[in-house]
Amino acid sequence: MKPPVTPTAGRALFAVLLALLAAAPAWAERADRDQPMHVESDALRYEDQKQLSTFTGRVVVTKGSIVMRGTRLEVRQDAAGNQFGTMLAEPGQRAFFRQKREGLNEFIEGEGETIEYDGKTDTVRFLRRAEMRRLAGASLQDEVKGAVIVYNNLTEVYTVDSPTRAAGAPSAAAGGRVTAVLAPRKPASAPASAASAPVPLRPSGALSGPGPAP
Repeated sequence: MKPPVTPTAGRALFAVLLALLAAAPAWAERADRDQPMHVESDALRYEDQKQLSTFTGRVVVTKGSIVMRGTRLEVRQDAAGNQFGTMLAEPGQRAFFRQKREGLNEFIEGEGETIEYDGKTDTVRFLRRAEMRRLAGASLQDEVKGAVIVYNNLTEVYTVDSPTRAAGAPSAAAGGRVTAVLAPRKPASAPASAASAPVPLRPSGALSGPGPAP
């Protein structure tokens, strides 16, 4: 479906419907990738042969529980209807991403100079000066920083690379390490319902970079 390209005065609102509405309410967070993508921006350029929509100027995206913000967004769609979005920030700034976790009052949010969203695999990549946080309500629980952070919403597994490892160097130099702040978990005897108890994210193996294992 071609998005509208009619010019409008001032800030324009472009609603881009590029996915089928096939999600059940009970699985809203897991089915974010199946929700329509709504984009607000100052301008839009659509290239039919490339199936490419380029939004520029104060871009705001909502897709189910997903919210993204930046200055430039490129959206592609494959033959199966899967969406692929690349959000860029203004020079010196970082783009923003936020998504609700399945069945919990918890959110994953983060920043990067570039953010890539892959609707087919339901993964998000934060690139350059990357940072990702887990929040329980408005309370910060975990925080990780690195050059590249990849988060898989389906498996709830994330990986983090340091600047030097992301560049292909064999080891991280001083000041180029991955950093993480992990909140302590409640003891097993602490009363908490299954629905309200925080569920930790699972790093994929050890965080990249030399240093003692936790």
